[in-house]
Formats: sequence, C-alpha cells, structure tokens
Amino acid sequence: MAWNQPGNSNNNPWGKKPSSGGGDLDQAFKDWQKRIESLFGGGGGGGGGSSTPLLIILAFIVAGWMFTGFYQVKTGTQGVVQRFGRHVETVGDGWNWRLPWPIETVTKVDTQGVSTTSYKSRVLTAEPNMVELQVAVQYRVKDAEDYLFRVREPKDTLAEVSESAIREVVGRSDQQAILEAGRLKIAEDTRDIMQRTLDQYGAGIEVRKVNITDVQVPEAVQQAQRDSVKAKADRERAIKAAQAIANGIIPQAEGRAAKEVQEAQAYKSQVVQIATGEASRFSQLRSAYEKAPNVTRERMYIETIENVLSRTRKVVVDSKSSNGNMLYLPLDKLMERNQSDAAVTVRPSVTVEPEPAANADSRQRVER
Repeated sequence: MAWNQPGNSNNNPWGKKPSSGGGDLDQAFKDWQKRIESLFGGGGGGGGGSSTPLLIILAFIVAGWMFTGFYQVKTGTQGVVQRFGRHVETVGDGWNWRLPWPIETVTKVDTQGVSTTSYKSRVLTAEPNMVELQVAVQYRVKDAEDYLFRVREPKDTLAEVSESAIREVVGRSDQQAILEAGRLKIAEDTRDIMQRTLDQYGAGIEVRKVNITDVQVPEAVQQAQRDSVKAKADRERAIKAAQAIANGIIPQAEGRAAKEVQEAQAYKSQVVQIATGEASRFSQLRSAYEKAPNVTRERMYIETIENVLSRTRKVVVDSKSSNGNMLYLPLDKLMERNQSDAAVTVRPSVTVEPEPAANADSRQRVER
C-alpha cells in the first residue's frame, strides 16, 4: 500500500510526516521582498525611516567609484585616455580625472626616458664576407598616441627596422672598414635610415643613438676568410708587379716608336726633296735638250763618263801619239807604295793597250 494513500495519516515510508520547509522558504522570500520594498519607500511594514542608511551606503559606494577616476601623470609622461578602447585625449603631467573603469582607462607613456634594445645579428659585407654584430639602439617615445595606436608592436617593429637598416649599411661597406675605423660611420648611417623608416610608419619613436658594441668574424668562416684575404693580397701583389713591368716597358716602346716615326718623317722629307730636285733637274735638262739636242747629248755623255770614272782607281790615257795604243796607269799601286815608303819617288809604269776602233774620238778614261 502506498504511503500517501487516504487514511495513511501522511506518513512517509520511513514513518515520518512530510517536512514543512517549502512553506518556510516562501515565508523567507516574502520577508526579503518586503525589505527591498521598504528601502525604496514601498509600503512595507518597515516605514520610510529604515531606507536612509542604505541610501547613504549607496552614496558612499558611488562616491568611492567616482573617486577612482582621479589619476596623476608624472613629469615626462603623457596620459592617453581611452573610452571603451577608443582614444579620447592625451593629457600632460599633473592630476587629472576621467570616468572610472570600465568606462575610461588611462595608459601612461614615458616620453622622456631613453630605452635601449640590443640584438646580435650576422650580416654579409660588400666583399661578401660575414661578420657578427652586437648592436644597441637607444630610443625614446616622442608621440604617445602614435606609439600606442599607429604600430601594433612598436618594440618589435623597432627591432626589425634596426636589423634591416644595419644589413643595408653593412652590405655596402667593406669588412676591413667595419672592423676598424668605419664603425662609427656605419652606426650613424644606420640611425638615419631607421629614423626615416619609423617616421614613414608613424611609429612615434625617436632613435637617439645606434652603437655597434662588438664586431667579430664568425669562427666557422674565419679560415675561409683568411684564405680569401691571402688570395686577394696575392692578386694585388701580382697586379702591382705587372704594373711595374709595364711602367718600364711602355715608355721605352713609346720612345722607340716616336724615334722611328721621326726618322720616317725625315726620310719622307728627304725622299720628297730628292724627287723634287730630280724632277726639277730633269725639267731643266729637257728644256735644254729641246733647245740644243746635240750639245746637251754630248754634255750628258761626258757627265756620265765622268761620274763613272770618278769612282775607279785606274787611269787609262788615250793618246793619238802612241800609235793607237791606250796608256794604263796603275795609280792605286803607286799610292800604296807611297804610303809604305814616303821617301821613294813614285815612278809609274806605263803600259799601252790597243785603242778600240769604234771609240776613236778624243776621250780619256781614267781608272784608279
């Protein structure tokens, strides 16, 4: 038989009557509702005098919440006020007030302090050779609003811009300049490139200084670079030696060439003058020949014979009184004898040769 059947006196299976807690809970809820109605001036049993303390407490809570809107911005710092994440204003140093959280928030950005970021990078030079650089970049925030809202990650952007700039500058420089006196110039050029790039981005960052604190050749490539430097030195030495040889040979060759050109010019002038003289002489001879052919022919013949005989050392004497014989005088032998014995009187021996029949005219041939 079920425990809640009629006539069972409402006992449960364990012999107890059902609990009356539901009625208590309803009563407690009704009491709490009356108190709330009394706080807001309702017609509850409490009356209007019981709501005053709660109002005072509520006023204190609201005043405390509003008080949290006061904030101080220190010297050298800018306060960026945002309302539900949207930029409202940027305030300077001093005490200020804003709508409390979560309506408005303030982000304080240091615009005077100098921060430093450092990194290490391996970069190729102009040769190209690899160097390892330790770079430190000093910067400050010059515009808090741009720093917070124009670039998503300002510090990461600064590091990437710095590395890009140092690669560009080092890529145009020699390794020797980087390792020695050119480090300062590279740092200045890197700073200029970084500042231009950050201004284009509107990052609100001012790069104060770039320091290359350390430059080294990576250990893995040191031997290869030493070999490369040695090969370049050998190449330069060979070029200088070849240049020295060229400096000695080329002037001599140029001198000889100039001398030969001058000699050729002189020979040319001489030949031209001789040809001009012969042409003039021939013209004169031709003119004379046209005027007196026999006389001119005779003169030419005599001059030719004179020219031929003037180079011989023998003397042939044509004498009509020698019965058709030609006299031959060995003057060369006589001159040799005179040279050996100056005191001896030259006595030439004379031989007579037969006179040619065809040339019976009065001519003399002298041979030495």
